[in-house]
Amino acid sequence: MLTKTTTDAAPLAAANPDALLVRELGVRQLAANIFNYTVGSGIFALPALAVAQLGSAAPLAYVACAVVMALVVLCFAEAGSRVSATGGPYAYVEAALGPFIGFIAGCLVFTTGLSAAAAVCALFVRTLLRLLPAIPASLTSVLIVLIVSVLVFVNVRGIKTSARVLEGITIAKLLPLLAFVLLGVAFIEPSNLALQELPAMSAVLGTAGVIIFAFAGIEGAMIPSGEVRNPSRTVPRAVFLALGTATLLYLAIQFVALGVQGLALAEDPTTPLATVAGTVLGPAARTVMLVGAVISMFGYLSANILSEPRGLFAFSRDRFLPQVLAMVHPRFRTPGIAIITYGVMVAGLALTGSFERLLIFANLTVLLLYFLCAIAALLLRRRNVRTDGEPFLIPGGATVPVLACAALVWLAYETARTNLDQFKVLGLVFAVIVALFGLRELRLRRQAT
Repeated sequence: MLTKTTTDAAPLAAANPDALLVRELGVRQLAANIFNYTVGSGIFALPALAVAQLGSAAPLAYVACAVVMALVVLCFAEAGSRVSATGGPYAYVEAALGPFIGFIAGCLVFTTGLSAAAAVCALFVRTLLRLLPAIPASLTSVLIVLIVSVLVFVNVRGIKTSARVLEGITIAKLLPLLAFVLLGVAFIEPSNLALQELPAMSAVLGTAGVIIFAFAGIEGAMIPSGEVRNPSRTVPRAVFLALGTATLLYLAIQFVALGVQGLALAEDPTTPLATVAGTVLGPAARTVMLVGAVISMFGYLSANILSEPRGLFAFSRDRFLPQVLAMVHPRFRTPGIAIITYGVMVAGLALTGSFERLLIFANLTVLLLYFLCAIAALLLRRRNVRTDGEPFLIPGGATVPVLACAALVWLAYETARTNLDQFKVLGLVFAVIVALFGLRELRLRRQAT
C-alpha cells in the first residue's frame, strides 16, 4: 500500500505516486545534479585519448561534441519542459512514442546508469586506496559498501538534503579544475597548439564518439523530473547552465593540457591532468589533481544515486516492477525502497566486477537514447503536450530535432563501425527488454480478466 500524507491525497496517490513526492529541485539544484552527472572522472583522462587519436587537432573532437550536444540539449530542454513526470527520458519518450518505446528508453537509461555507477564506485575506491596507502587493500569491499550506504542514507533522508550535498560537491570539484586552467595558462607553449595537419572528418567524429560520453549524463540526471519546481522554466535553464559550463570547462582543460604537454600528453592515458600539473607545479599539484578526481567521482556517484532510483520508482508506478518500489517515505517524501534497492544493486555489481560487460554497449545506447529524445521533442510539440506552464520552444521548429537525429546517426556510424560487438550486446539487451515488456502485458491482461 502506498504511503499517504492526507486522506484527500489518497486517491490521487494511488493513481499516481508522483503526487506524494515534493518538488524541491530548482534551477541551481537541478543544474548541480546535471553537472555532477556529466563531469565525472572522464575529463581527468580523456584529454590524453583525444591527443592519441588526433594529435594537435584534438580540440576539434570537443568542438564536434559541443555542436552535437547543443542540438541534443535543446531537445531535452523542450521535452523536459512539457513532461514533468518522474522518469526523465523514459517519461518523455513514453508520452511521445508509447509505452513500449518508452520502456526501451527507460531500460537503457537505467542499465547504463547502474553499470556506470558500479564502475565509478570501484574506481573511486581504487583511487582512494592509492591516495591513502595506509588503508589495506583488503578493505576494498568494505569501503564500497560503506560509500554506497552513506549515499543511500543521505538520499532517503530527503531530496533537499541530497541537493545541498551536490551543490557543495560541485564547488569542490570545480576548484581544482579551474585552478588547473588558470595556473596552466602561464605554462602553455604556443608551438604545442600548432595544427600539424587537418584530420579526416571520419577521424574527428570517431574520436568525438568516444569523448561525447564525457558530455553525457543528462539522460540520467533528468530522471527526478517529478521533483522539479516549475519544470517549464527550471528544466531549460538548468540544462543550458550545466551543459554550457561543462562544455566551456572541457574545451579550456583540453586547450591547456595540450598547450603545456604537447603530443607527450598521450603517453599517460590514465592520469594525464595530474601528470601535467606535476610537471609544471610539482608533486603537490599532482596530488591535488588526484584528489580532484576522487571528489569528481564522488560527485558523480551522489548524482547517480539521487537520480537512478527514480527510474525504478517510475517503472513500479507504471506496473513494470512490484508496486513496493513506488512507496514513498511518510516523513522524507522520497522513494525510499527504490533508493535502498538501487544501492544494493550498485554495491553488488561493484563487488562482482560484472559491470564491465554492461559498459560494452554504453556508447551506442546513449546515442540511441538521444535519438529517441529528439524524436520525442518533435512529437510532443506537434501534439502540444504540456503538463505544467508554458513550455520552452526550440527556435526553428523541427529543424533542430531533425539535425540532432542526423548528427547522432552519423556519430553512431563512425563510432560503431570498428566495434561490431556493441551491436551483438545491444541485440541481446533488446531481446531481454522485449521479453520483460511482454510479461508485463500478459500480467495486465490476466488481471483485467
